[in-house]
Amino acid sequence: MGTVRELNQVPASERQARIDLAAAFRLAVRLDLHEGVCNHFSLILPDGRRFLLNRYGLHWSEVSASNLLAVDAKGAVLDGEGEIETTAFYIHSRIHLANPKAVCVLHTHMPYATAITLTEPGRLEMVEQNALRFLDDIAYDDTYNGLVTDEAEGDRLARVMGSRRVMFLANHGVIVAGPSVAEAFDLLYYLERAARLQVLARSTGLGLRRVPPEVARATCDAILADTPRYAGAHFEALKRILDREAPDYKS
Repeated sequence: MGTVRELNQVPASERQARIDLAAAFRLAVRLDLHEGVCNHFSLILPDGRRFLLNRYGLHWSEVSASNLLAVDAKGAVLDGEGEIETTAFYIHSRIHLANPKAVCVLHTHMPYATAITLTEPGRLEMVEQNALRFLDDIAYDDTYNGLVTDEAEGDRLARVMGSRRVMFLANHGVIVAGPSVAEAFDLLYYLERAARLQVLARSTGLGLRRVPPEVARATCDAILADTPRYAGAHFEALKRILDREAPDYKS
């Protein structure tokens, strides 16, 4: 299996970026946020010229800090061995280029959120506390055009997403973007939790209990104010589990 040069020869900031993104992959497996080898996470490296992307064909339980590929905006693999998936490149590169705040971009077909993309109208309802953090922050792409295999489709998705942190892709899955791995992964985690509760609530056949708009806004604002601190603590706690049970993600 090809790897980058020895991690101890990589600048400390890049090494930490690799470790954090590798942790996100491993944690996604444990939390059932992944599918096959066809979902992808990316992270802009501190130099701003390259981004990390998972190598094509690896199961996420195999991803480690050293086998992540460093890629440029043209799709050239600059560090590491192996190939990148075409759809991964065109989705992630175009979102990174379009939105400077999208430092970390996570795309999954996680089950409950994806289930919502299969419905009409395919919206996450603001009826539960986990969902309220996403108030006015979800873009919806209601046009499924098949696989993303060129810049034009990647650019279209980037335009639909705009500056929002979450996008639901009709008949497909979801994308989240954040300023760090910790914040992006926290978004992904709570998006799936919110989607799961909505699917379960809908399955009862009963109506959804609505939250007054002013309460929804105040709750969202309170959550967002604490997001960097909370997301950091959450991600560090999850990494401690990996440190005890699967420390090879750092290798």
